[in-house]
Amino acid sequence: MSQSPSPSPVTATPAYAERLRLPWWWWLAALAAAALLATEVWMGGAGVRAWLPFAVLLPATVAGLAWLGRIRVAVTDGELRVDDARLPVRFVADAIALDADGRREVLGVGADPLAFVVQRPWISGAVQVILDDPADPTPFWVVSSRHPVELADALLAARHAAN
Repeated sequence: MSQSPSPSPVTATPAYAERLRLPWWWWLAALAAAALLATEVWMGGAGVRAWLPFAVLLPATVAGLAWLGRIRVAVTDGELRVDDARLPVRFVADAIALDADGRREVLGVGADPLAFVVQRPWISGAVQVILDDPADPTPFWVVSSRHPVELADALLAARHAAN
């Protein structure tokens, strides 16, 4: 008798998903700067000094740029997921889409030091997620997003579906 494979767990399609990548021109500028620096070190060198700067600086630059653009934001399975942080939507009181000025105001001089912030300076928009969890001292989350209105709508829709 043959065993049939067990069904794989079904995960819901994310209501919203985005990766906070760097703009393409940052990659171009950083790689050009790394190549220029490697060329400066290489000039006049022979042997290992001829290829080592390129072998070290260019891959290190690519790794650093990939690390900067690693953050993923998603609303799925009744949670807001920001990198490895998870927020069940049942604790979301409200979600407010912020433009650049609104983000600056929320994160400015009068910012709450207990807020959870995942902010990327190359992304102008953000979403402020007001929390309703008496056991958590965090008053709100601020998460960068290229599409803050869509993220806020997905959060509110997921909260409504969970209730």
